[in-house]
Amino acid sequence: MMKYLQRLGRSLMLPVAVLPAAAILMGIGYWIDPEGWGAGNPIAAFLIKAGGSIIDNIPILFAVGVALGMAKTKDGSAALSGLVGFLVVTTLLSPETVAMLQGVEVDAVDAGFSNIKNAFIGIISGLVAASMFNRFSEVQLPDALAFFSGKRLVPIMTSAAMLIASAILFFVWPIVYGWLVSFAEAIVGLGAGGAGLYGFFNRLLIPTGLHHALNSVFWFDVAGINDIGNFWSGNGEKGVTGMYQAGFFPIMMFGLPAAALAMYHTAKTKRKKQAASLLLAAGVAAFFTGVTEPLEFSFMFLAPALYVVHAALTGISLFIAATFQWTAGFGFSAGFVDFFLSSRLPLANEPYMLLVQGLVFAVIYYFLFRFLITKFNLKTPGREDDEMIEEEGKEEAGNKQQRFATMAAEIYEGLGGDENVTSLDNCTTRLRLEVRDTDKVNQAKIKATGVPGINVIDKNNIQVVVGTNVQFVADEMAKLRK
Repeated sequence: MMKYLQRLGRSLMLPVAVLPAAAILMGIGYWIDPEGWGAGNPIAAFLIKAGGSIIDNIPILFAVGVALGMAKTKDGSAALSGLVGFLVVTTLLSPETVAMLQGVEVDAVDAGFSNIKNAFIGIISGLVAASMFNRFSEVQLPDALAFFSGKRLVPIMTSAAMLIASAILFFVWPIVYGWLVSFAEAIVGLGAGGAGLYGFFNRLLIPTGLHHALNSVFWFDVAGINDIGNFWSGNGEKGVTGMYQAGFFPIMMFGLPAAALAMYHTAKTKRKKQAASLLLAAGVAAFFTGVTEPLEFSFMFLAPALYVVHAALTGISLFIAATFQWTAGFGFSAGFVDFFLSSRLPLANEPYMLLVQGLVFAVIYYFLFRFLITKFNLKTPGREDDEMIEEEGKEEAGNKQQRFATMAAEIYEGLGGDENVTSLDNCTTRLRLEVRDTDKVNQAKIKATGVPGINVIDKNNIQVVVGTNVQFVADEMAKLRK
């Protein structure tokens, strides 16, 4: 299981690497226009929307990235299938579709379905697509359906699998979402302890997207708290209003960047440069903008135990800030931009103490993360096992049908083998080949394999008509080339 989670974590590295730049763009745009979010400044609007186009579509990026990374061969059809799976489930479980299925108005649909486009659904879609690719990418259907064989079958099977997943989520998702809302409402009266519990579960639920259920209770006007709205409008009690926001600043501005430094220092020497490029950008994004997903997703699956420690530290930070009534607030996220803007508001209470707390948490994060990573050999960025890295780059041979392997070998020999073939490709039904000299091609030997025909284009280009199973022959032929 741990190896599987680590492989999942590495699969997320490709989409995660895109996020820090997007977060910084949004942060700069929000800094320029903190109230209008672009409505009052075209430059801010451009930056916010440019960054938002990526940040807002994290679930889609995860669906594609996980499908590609978890497939046994890094094939585009797996990535396409991840997108297909995500589109199926999010369309079927959108509020509009659910309203039709239930025969009610959209406003009456359970609130959980409004948050169905989340990272958890993206990851599930990618895993299902990868599973379908690994299972069906080499399946040969009867000749009448041969066009849909192999890799073309994968998105079809992914769609079918996601229909089943959607049916399950149709009943399960609103129940889980409702439980979390009820849990959040239950801890509202616990004061600083409740703030700590909220902080812990807020981080713990990030991978599932269900943290939005908690946020809706504490940040907005679901249970009468409306912590963000009241803090910025000045309607509340100084030292109390903002307690569900303030404790995030020490974590996002100081704790997580310090964790990134610890992960960089513990990375293997030959991978330090690669780890640094990701961790530095993610750390800067966390400090200035408060967008921490790029950093959190970089280790939450590679080292899940470490992520639980991070969630616990977040809870402790919110508990401490709430206990001493140090408050600051955010409209975007708990980064420097929002800290600077909110520290001047009437309900901000000793916000500078959050910076002191942040420095303490930076030390804790750095040394605790460094100790745990080295003590338990956790596979944070730059510390993956060599054999696991090499495994990602290999194509697993699989058990091809013998007739395609034999056909590929005979056709390749008829073409003149490595000495004559310079390029190999295929379309829907044909092998498209470049050779040094078509006169050296043994057409009789190729035709003896049962192919429907051969088309000599010119001195260096030749096509072999195989039929709708051409992919399997091309795959086997590619293995023969040196």
